[in-house]
Amino acid sequence: MDTLPRFRRTIHDAGLRTWSSPSSARRRPSPATGARRLALLFIDGGHGVEPARADYAGWTPHVALDGFLAIHDVFPDPADGGRPPYEQIYQPAVASGRFVPVSATGLLRALRCTCAA
Repeated sequence: MDTLPRFRRTIHDAGLRTWSSPSSARRRPSPATGARRLALLFIDGGHGVEPARADYAGWTPHVALDGFLAIHDVFPDPADGGRPPYEQIYQPAVASGRFVPVSATGLLRALRCTCAA
């Protein structure tokens, strides 16, 4: 299911177009993105090991100091579902020392960036 068009419409309707740059999870940061820091990075990407690793490696270095990393489909208990977002994004983010958990709601985890990459 491609939810990007709905997300873009929601951002537009909320008057946030000048504050956001929605991007498909299939794309990696461009050189232009590297010049900017992200205040919020929301990862709802692939659930395989390699896509999750690529999302972590490609995107998290761009999160600004005091910015947020939000990860969807985090299943800490293997009995509940797939593990890659938990094992390949959430755990490495916390273990890096750059991100601290701030919120857990359902399958969504939010972390705050405490130091620049």
